[in-house]
Amino acid sequence: MSAYPVNMSIKPEVTAFFDEDTNTISYVVKDPESNACAVVDSVMDIDYAAGRITFAHADNIIAFIKDNGLELEWIIETHVHADHLSAAPYIQEKLGGKLGIGSKITVVQDTFGKVFNEGTEFQRDGSQFDRLFEDGDTYQVGSMTCFAIYTPGHTPACMV
Repeated sequence: MSAYPVNMSIKPEVTAFFDEDTNTISYVVKDPESNACAVVDSVMDIDYAAGRITFAHADNIIAFIKDNGLELEWIIETHVHADHLSAAPYIQEKLGGKLGIGSKITVVQDTFGKVFNEGTEFQRDGSQFDRLFEDGDTYQVGSMTCFAIYTPGHTPACMV
């Protein structure tokens, strides 16, 4: 029996957005009983050769949410991504919603803050996020109860 109670009668509507340049899939997860949704692992476009950041991938997600009359409640990061930049702050600025990540983000922030010699102005306390999830925490997307499950491996902050 699972430690996480699951209501199998709710089947979220999941739409995937593949970013070819970073080989990353972002998701919009919609509550089937309302217009509430969450975005998981959003990506900003980066032209490494030119050192330029653009927002086409994030803009496609934003357009999908707007075109379908959805209300963004959460932007979830499953972990910090070394292979791409997150579009979460950009999407949050455009659509609102709360930004969440695993609580061990502070370990990653502290490690990379030292590696990249970031000064004290870079906060290493997770304050860039609205919620730091612990294993077993729950949050709502419309009528769906979502569960944070700690899955360390790729980074110490990984969660699903």
